[in-house]
Amino acid sequence: MEGDTSAGSGMVPECMKARPVPLSTYRLQFNREFTFAHAADLVPYLAELGISHCYASPYLRARPGSMHGYDIIDHHHLNPEIGTPEDYERFVAALHEHGMGQILDVVPNHMGILGADNSWWLEVLENGEASTYADFFDIDWYPLKDELQGKVLVPVLGDQYGTVLDRGQLKLAFDKEKGEFSIVYFQHRFPVNPREYPRILGYELEALQRLLGAENENLLELQSLISAFNHLPGREETAPEKRAERLRDKEIHKRRLAALCAKSTEVVGFLERNVERINGTPGDAGSFDALHELIKTQAYRLAYWRVAADDINYRRFFDVNDLAGLRQENEIVFNQTHEFVLQLLREGKLNGLRIDHPDGLYNPKQYFERLQLGADSTEGEEREAKSCYVAAEKILTGNEKLPDGWPIYGTTGYNFSNLVNGLFVDQQSERKLDRIYRAFIGRHANFEELVYECKKLVMDRSLNSELNVLANHLSRIALADRHTCDFTLKSLRDALAEIVACFPVYRTYVTEQGLSESDRAYINQAVDCAKEKSTVAESSVYDFIRAVLLTIQGEGHPQFYQRSVIHFAMKFQQYTSALMAKGVEDTSFYRYHRLASLNDVGGDPLRFGVAPEEFHREVLQRSQSWPDEMVATSTHDSKRSEDVRARINVLSEIPLEWHRKVRAWREMNSNKKSLYDGVEGPSSNDEYLFYQTLIGAWPTGGEAQNPPESFVDRMRDYMVKAVREAKEKTSWANQNEDYECAVTKFVNGVLESQNFRNDFVPFQRRISHFGMLNSIAQTLIKLTVPGVPDTYQGNELWEFNLVDPDNRRAVNYEVRQRGLQQLCELQDETSDQVKAFIRGLTENKDDGRIKLYVLWKALNLRKKLPELFQRGEYIPLEAAGERAKHLFAFARRHEDKTLVVAVPRLSAQLLQGEARRPAAQDIWQDTRIDLPPGSGTGFRNLLTGQSLAAEHGSLFGKHLFQMFPIASLVSEEFASLR
Repeated sequence: MEGDTSAGSGMVPECMKARPVPLSTYRLQFNREFTFAHAADLVPYLAELGISHCYASPYLRARPGSMHGYDIIDHHHLNPEIGTPEDYERFVAALHEHGMGQILDVVPNHMGILGADNSWWLEVLENGEASTYADFFDIDWYPLKDELQGKVLVPVLGDQYGTVLDRGQLKLAFDKEKGEFSIVYFQHRFPVNPREYPRILGYELEALQRLLGAENENLLELQSLISAFNHLPGREETAPEKRAERLRDKEIHKRRLAALCAKSTEVVGFLERNVERINGTPGDAGSFDALHELIKTQAYRLAYWRVAADDINYRRFFDVNDLAGLRQENEIVFNQTHEFVLQLLREGKLNGLRIDHPDGLYNPKQYFERLQLGADSTEGEEREAKSCYVAAEKILTGNEKLPDGWPIYGTTGYNFSNLVNGLFVDQQSERKLDRIYRAFIGRHANFEELVYECKKLVMDRSLNSELNVLANHLSRIALADRHTCDFTLKSLRDALAEIVACFPVYRTYVTEQGLSESDRAYINQAVDCAKEKSTVAESSVYDFIRAVLLTIQGEGHPQFYQRSVIHFAMKFQQYTSALMAKGVEDTSFYRYHRLASLNDVGGDPLRFGVAPEEFHREVLQRSQSWPDEMVATSTHDSKRSEDVRARINVLSEIPLEWHRKVRAWREMNSNKKSLYDGVEGPSSNDEYLFYQTLIGAWPTGGEAQNPPESFVDRMRDYMVKAVREAKEKTSWANQNEDYECAVTKFVNGVLESQNFRNDFVPFQRRISHFGMLNSIAQTLIKLTVPGVPDTYQGNELWEFNLVDPDNRRAVNYEVRQRGLQQLCELQDETSDQVKAFIRGLTENKDDGRIKLYVLWKALNLRKKLPELFQRGEYIPLEAAGERAKHLFAFARRHEDKTLVVAVPRLSAQLLQGEARRPAAQDIWQDTRIDLPPGSGTGFRNLLTGQSLAAEHGSLFGKHLFQMFPIASLVSEEFASLR
């Protein structure tokens, strides 16, 4: 098989064969700067840390220079920039040698196109509907525009088509070694339809005839080729025999042309002159007529990139023109795109998969079933429904549940990340922060209305063409029934837009087999909301669309009509998911800044904090339905890292002090604003985001007083990205240089201001102290609740990352390896030395070793007691006493083993704003946690070695945190496990 990596992979560890569910994962971002060789060198460190599985970003062959791997161009080979097959084998062997496995991030929804390196896409451009791969990509070959019938729009040009042509930037090129012609635009190549080669080969042929003579064998061969290319089946002929004939004969003819060129310099010279003439001369518009006529005959329409929003006729990944959607519902496409990965699974080189953006797929359930079937090497009745560990990057909103029938192990952990983050937000401050935000920006911000407006905006500016495709399909359904044929295309499109803007979840999962009750409820909710917002006199169009989306419109109609209705409902679902992502995550989250730590993927800014009982309830529900899903606190998609959010959360505990500070900073920095379009920039809203960003991302240690230039660069880059994503004053598509200049000048001015730093840094240092307490608390929770805990690269120490590409910066593993080595040496130290070391961790939190220590202890405990964590019961523990709201605890129990986890929360309030540890007895007074029956009386804190005794079935806060800010306790009889 292509891409085979079977040589020298080593033996698969027995634990990997017997246990499909990872104990823990560690996400690595592969690219040309972090390769298989780097990862192999890192394996001993990850194993010592306690990680069971490396969780790899996509590493199949991607666009050259790709820093993320989601723009795959070849599913059958490893990315050569990341390493050779031999490098990969050494990486796999290193994992197996250390008893570790590997999870791979797989990208089924789309491929990287444009450029000149995706062979499937290039063949589609060359042959149109007759291409082998025409059905691989989600292309609407017959859109409403006549000029696009049988063509694919390629929005790649930097200006209007005619302008680009007249500049001579579109060029015909001839590859004499391959015997093929292409249109070239900078780095992009567009193959010429071989049936149109005679336009070039026969251009002024009389000149060659005069030169060689009418009977010259090379001339006769060229004339024969002109006839042969002319007789190729057309690109619109898609019958299997015609398609096979075209694809076979065009290559034969190209080889003949290449052979002729190798034989005759006269023919080469003739063709090169023809190419030069056809390419025209800038300044002479008429000289480009021949090239224009040639381009018009192709299976593609080259267009200005701005045309994409309205006319593009292939499904994209969101609004990214160079990522084209794949039709995984086509089994041939699935097999072709998964053959290599499934072989790696069967060979034991991979042990699980993370599926990127399944909501973009036509039928996710079908996809997951095919995936499990392909990953299972057993035969017949012995096959398991979930033989392979698969986690889906599915974003759930509100009370939405993952569909029960999917043969996967759960999501990738976005929802848990927001859940545990909310535990450290003070719910009682919601109204205060509302007022502070409103006072600062000078207006009321209604997030629900903002989401609606942003979704409408994205539909209009970015995803209009996809809506047009849906409306055209819906119109054909309406016209096929005399009871609905009077609905106009405009009325259908307008109603669709309202329904999509009102849709409460990313998507539903209607299939030929029907729909769930929850999907029915979401559709009804969206249609009812849209009808309420509608101002049209005739609202029956909404009822028609409701019937189509529920698929009941097809009842009593012929099968072709029923299939069309179901197909529309399933295509509609792909659109709503893209719009929700762009409208909410990539627009609304950059406009609404009441508390920025709540604006993360899968989060809801209106869910202001999470009460302990809410947390327990949701974890219990998840542990029953999806006990082995990933639990994360940071991912490559996070808007802010866990440590940044942990700091910003503290503002909810001190709203009045925050209010005083931001008012003072606004006054202090007012002279750093600039005029753009007659008003001051940045806006108050963007300024409010900037101050929160500084609170979250400010460096620690020696860099705190004078941040390095690299930090200033990061803040500047982040703010420019944020204001473009917001799409208010500027955007990626329509950049307002004046506003962006005002923003960058403001960032520079504020960060250069000694007065600002003198006021800001002491305040931020206190915030940072409490943020660190939050961070290690949520880390311990993540590592001990049900599920598979994931650590994003580098986050074993403090990582104050912002949204990508900031969170893909290189990680300093040398520092981390040295830190871990120090921890490992602890095992040989005396009790007093260990206590002194732990005291040092708590007194020097800035270096991050305290977080590394928590991870190391908890991860290795998971390895020693896998059944406790993978099958153990989750038991909520209730806190009681004077400071009960500040103590959060739960237990894990399996057979005779019990683990108790206790952490402080809302520590800034608990400690009255003083940057100290929550250790003093007078802080906690009588606050305690009540243990479940049968827990015993003697406990050992695995983080400190300290012994604690339960008093009347309770553990008291004043004893729990004497030596360390968080507690992880086991019964004394298991204390040797520490």
